[in-house]
Amino acid sequence: MDQVGLAESVVGRAGELAMIRALLDRATRNGEALVVFGEAGVGKTTLLDAAAAIGAENGTHVLRASGVEFEADVSYFSLNQLLLPLHALFEELGDTHRTALRVALGFGEGPAPGRLVLSNATLALLRRASARGSLLVVIDDLPWIDRASAGVLGFVARRLNGTRIGFLAAARTGVGSFFERTGLPEHELRSLDDDAARSLLDGKYPMLAPGVRERLLSEAQGNPLALVELPAALSDPERAALRSLPALLPLSRRLLALFASRVEELPAPTRRLMLLAALDGTGDLRVLEAEDARHQGLERLQAAETAHLAHVDPRTRQLAFRHPLIRTAVVELSTSHQRRRAHAALAELWSDEPDRRAWHLAEAAVGPDAEVARLLDDAAQRVLLRGDAVSAVAAWTRAAELSTSAPDRARRLAQAAYVGAEEAGELGNAAILLADARRADPLVGGSLHAAAAAVFLLINGDGDVNTAHRLLVGAIETGEHNYDASNDALIEALHNLMLVCWFGSRAELWEPFYAAYARLDPGPPDILSVMSKTWPDPVRTAAAGRAEFDVLAATIEDESDPTRIMRFGTASVYADRLGDAREGAWRLVKQGREGGPARRHLGSLQHLCLDDFLTGRWDEGEQLADEGLAVCEAHGYRFFAWYFLYQKAILAAVRGEHGASLALADRMTRWATPRGVRSALLFAEHARTLSALGRGDYEEAYQRASFLSPAGTLASHIPHALWVALDMVEATTRTGRQREAAAHVEAMIEADVASISPRMALLVAGCAGIAAADRSANEHFDRALSTPGADHWPFELARVRLAYGECLRRSRAASESRRYLTAAEETFQRLGARPWAARARNELRASGPTKPRADEYDRDELTPQEREIALLAAEGLTSKQIAQRLFISPRTVSTHLYRLFPKLGVSSRAGLRDALASLPAEPEHEVK
Repeated sequence: MDQVGLAESVVGRAGELAMIRALLDRATRNGEALVVFGEAGVGKTTLLDAAAAIGAENGTHVLRASGVEFEADVSYFSLNQLLLPLHALFEELGDTHRTALRVALGFGEGPAPGRLVLSNATLALLRRASARGSLLVVIDDLPWIDRASAGVLGFVARRLNGTRIGFLAAARTGVGSFFERTGLPEHELRSLDDDAARSLLDGKYPMLAPGVRERLLSEAQGNPLALVELPAALSDPERAALRSLPALLPLSRRLLALFASRVEELPAPTRRLMLLAALDGTGDLRVLEAEDARHQGLERLQAAETAHLAHVDPRTRQLAFRHPLIRTAVVELSTSHQRRRAHAALAELWSDEPDRRAWHLAEAAVGPDAEVARLLDDAAQRVLLRGDAVSAVAAWTRAAELSTSAPDRARRLAQAAYVGAEEAGELGNAAILLADARRADPLVGGSLHAAAAAVFLLINGDGDVNTAHRLLVGAIETGEHNYDASNDALIEALHNLMLVCWFGSRAELWEPFYAAYARLDPGPPDILSVMSKTWPDPVRTAAAGRAEFDVLAATIEDESDPTRIMRFGTASVYADRLGDAREGAWRLVKQGREGGPARRHLGSLQHLCLDDFLTGRWDEGEQLADEGLAVCEAHGYRFFAWYFLYQKAILAAVRGEHGASLALADRMTRWATPRGVRSALLFAEHARTLSALGRGDYEEAYQRASFLSPAGTLASHIPHALWVALDMVEATTRTGRQREAAAHVEAMIEADVASISPRMALLVAGCAGIAAADRSANEHFDRALSTPGADHWPFELARVRLAYGECLRRSRAASESRRYLTAAEETFQRLGARPWAARARNELRASGPTKPRADEYDRDELTPQEREIALLAAEGLTSKQIAQRLFISPRTVSTHLYRLFPKLGVSSRAGLRDALASLPAEPEHEVK
């Protein structure tokens, strides 16, 4: 890499590079010095290299020297490095200075020069060199500069006034030096911020699995050397998340060398204390009592504090390492015997905390130990209930290693595989664990956890739903569980069977589920019971499960188990209670963004997307759909991508982006057909139905809606048929199928669909109004619009208002119709539902002349200034910034934005870019 490229390649140091450029600029006029200090590996040498590159770029002559730890006792070793390139200039100095330099640096013989004489000689030489052009002196690793050189360099650094010399040196925090820094300008080089750390890591290792990336970022804490070296110490399977990462990441030789000498210099009792603290990892001060009384522990800690390795944090009152890598180095520098002894001591210390005790006993064990394996197995169950799936997988894997029988080993590996695939987001590792389980005991393949893990791996590969269904049903029906409702493996298998049946969307697939569900003794757990009523066939069972749902909803706010939170969201979908699940869903999304389980991240994104569509948060819904697709790709959960394609497809349909919507629906269909994922096919038809309605092709809309459920029926175990009920009734009436429309309304009334939720009550009454062939239509519409909370579903409410307005206009109540048409048109405009907004405007025009509103304006064209404001807003500029750019007031900008949003059919700035891209090119005009 060339000099310029070197400076430009430094990640996350824009501020420091600007500071160095300014320093060099000032130094060329009047000399200047700066000492940069920071923790080991923070990038001091890289910054010095960049400074040298910047200097060379500007024509500055750069002189460099570095301290070497094992040469620190060799007098003038570093000064020799620095001045050797100037050897030819020695002859231009006076005799005294020339002789002092030649003798001190080993080029001549004679009595040793005095420190002051040599210091002045060095300064004179540098001044002589700088007279020919600016000079930059760069000194790295000040702590290992030999004493004699340090004294001379300190003298020079303080006497640069009036020269053209820049002096830049680097020192490590907490390490003593012979170089006297007092009085010199200093700058602390801190760790990289989160964005820069991620950029550096991704640049060096772009193919890291997401979970591995987050772990490395957490361990490195912005230390650039750690970010580069930690991944290098991992194996390929570990970097790809095909194998779990160890509790303490291995250090490369280079990283270990940063801390080895400082750790090894500690007294033996302090090293033992540090090892206990490192293996405990909690910072609990009771660790000081593991082997000795507390006051002795604190005394032993003093040496580590003096060496800047560890300390007691005054805020948290916890024992903390200065950097996570110090903790790792302490462990790596210990022997296996020392580690086992420390774990045994910690197990005794935490005898009243079973989970911690089990882990330490496991790490202290030399070989298989059935009792310790059992304790760790129990700990894994408890950890999973707290929502830590990754730790649970690690515990079961270690318990398997300690198992004394092949069946126990296989069972624990199968359980780890299932949790890894279903909850922790470790599909690659799960496949390895499942293969290990089958090798340990070939009969494990029929176990519930093994079958569930195999199903997850199957559907995320190229497997089909029917095969997955057979695997689960076979494991459930042949398992030795006696349908005991307290058997966690059985309940998990039933949850997964419910999911697979829903994917298949055929009534016959559900028969084995209901048979097993009915045999549960003493009865199903709460979340399984509620889901079984609200999700598979809500038309027939959701109303009956409403009381149960309310009880469950009252407990979910404080729920910490991610699995229960996500399953509650699933139970909420067709009960129209996703609003109750939003808070928990957002918690899981935020955890996922911070490196938490991908599967829970995806499930919660799905629920938020569905709720966003129904409640009019369309821009947010599209953003979350894009996030979901990215998570699916990054973590290998490609099976679930169709959920997010569906979200984007229905949004494109209602916005009038029909080509994009149909392309997404076709993509879903191509993927789902060979895999038997009929639910994806049905969802794709929903998108096609909406697109057809938006285009005014009511015949196609009728055919598409009929694919989900024929007119006059509410198909068994096709819950999404409820979501196209309004579409079906509208399409049947528009195509002259009045009998089918009436039959569909009658089917909804007979099934008491309105009792499921206020949304269903709105839709049933709205459909009845559309289908009515007599004056009773008004009564139905009025009942629909008086539904409590109807405004929570803005798009569907606006559609009912539009239908009511159309009905009134046809019955010659034009004046009254405008009230509903206007309200509908305003909602469609706000949402960005362009086809429906256009339809409402056409109806308003057909209703006759109206009194112009004060804010009436042309919705079809943007003025030149509106277009310019829209373009700037789409680029991310604030109203204040736009106002400054265009020399107008921020209030004027806000007024223009308020008017142009409806013109473009968007409700916020987030939709401006796409809306502008769809406009015709602006005609050329002269700017006056």
